[in-house]
Amino acid sequence: MKARELRELSEEELTRKEEELKDQLFKLKFQHATGQLENAMKLKLIKKDIARIKTLLKENKEGKK
Repeated sequence: MKARELRELSEEELTRKEEELKDQLFKLKFQHATGQLENAMKLKLIKKDIARIKTLLKENKEGKK
């Protein structure tokens, strides 16, 4: 997901999206550990998306101060 798309979401939507991605990351890590994961790049992409969301949430909190 691109940062531009994420900036359009509200804080609640970002938090919900972060939880969904964390759940998906957990499932992918489990698949990777058991050797069932076909595309290991998904792990990297999801981690980057989570980092983008955390950055935007932090920017929003700092902007409200």
